[in-house]
Amino acid sequence: MSGKAPVARERNRPLRVVVSVDERRTIQENAKAAGLTVSAYLRAVGLGYEVRSVLDHEHVAEVTRARGDLGRVGGLLKLWLSERAGEGAAVEDVRALLEQIEAAQLEVREKVRSL
Repeated sequence: MSGKAPVARERNRPLRVVVSVDERRTIQENAKAAGLTVSAYLRAVGLGYEVRSVLDHEHVAEVTRARGDLGRVGGLLKLWLSERAGEGAAVEDVRALLEQIEAAQLEVREKVRSL
C-alpha cells in the first residue's frame, strides 16, 4: 500500500432538477429516511441503486429481538414442562402455547428473510 488515501471521484457538476414544493418535500423526507443527503439520494436513485430506508434496518433489528424473545419464552416453557410437568396449567395447554410460540417464531423468521 502506498499510504495514500483513495482518490474520490470528482463530483463537481451540479444537476438542476425542477420540482414542485410537494415533490421537494417528499424527496427530502425520503433522503432523510435513507440516511442520505438529498444529493446522495438523488444520485443513487438516478443511477438505479436500491435505496433502503434506515427505518428498514431498525425494524429488522426490532423484529429480530422479538424473535429472540419468543425463543426465550419457548425455552422457558420447555424447561418448565420437563422439570415441573403437571404443576400449574395443564400440560396440553402449555404444549399448545409452545406450538403457537414456535409457529410465531417461524413466521417472524420468514418475514425477516423476505426483507
